[in-house]
Amino acid sequence: MFIAGFPAGSWGTNCYVVATGKGTECIVVDPGQDAAAGVEQVVAENRLKPVAVLLTHGHIDHMWSVTPVAGAYDATAWIHPRDRHLLSDPMAGISRESAAMLLGGRHEFVEPDDVAELGDGQELELAGLTFTVDHTPGHTAGSVTFRTPYGAAAGQPEISEVMFAGDLLFKGSIGRTDLPGGDHPTMLRTLASKVLPLADDVVVLPGHGEQTSIGRERATNPYLLDLVESDGDQAPPVRRGL
Repeated sequence: MFIAGFPAGSWGTNCYVVATGKGTECIVVDPGQDAAAGVEQVVAENRLKPVAVLLTHGHIDHMWSVTPVAGAYDATAWIHPRDRHLLSDPMAGISRESAAMLLGGRHEFVEPDDVAELGDGQELELAGLTFTVDHTPGHTAGSVTFRTPYGAAAGQPEISEVMFAGDLLFKGSIGRTDLPGGDHPTMLRTLASKVLPLADDVVVLPGHGEQTSIGRERATNPYLLDLVESDGDQAPPVRRGL
């Protein structure tokens, strides 16, 4: 499997290009601010053809370039219906700090020509890869993660899956829940029901920062530890992401 990732834009949002190998079709995950040039470079250098853009959620730092990227390659953009409105109205989910940073510039956002909606438990067959969609609300109402088998196909049987986590789970932290559409109790329920049951060997590719694993986070992440050791009701929100 081929996975190329790079941080994009003012928020350092991780954009990923994923394929079965070089010279094949590929998918793009979370093309944020100024990500189009990076995607173009990865695609050209590895002779790839994007067929889909997967969005973990609708925050502007993850979908800024979805329309130009999808349009450039005639690719379908996939997003959960509860975040779809953010494609054309990203200010509805933005923080005051982010809004202030954007003031003074003209930024018009429209949906890509081809948008498809995601559902919980859905399996997507794209570019020769299978992605399992998990609806993971908390950071936003329409947050999702994408898991794809890895191990044997990549010659690394010690890794069963790779999860593109968006702003659900980070190395040592979790996504913020204080923005419009965010909800901390919902985030805790999501972590308990969708993250803790996963195998320790699942590699987590987050929306910001370094990669990690479910096992590492289960053992060291204070928010997951709190869920394991108690009901998790006392875990404070944390500001990560947009």
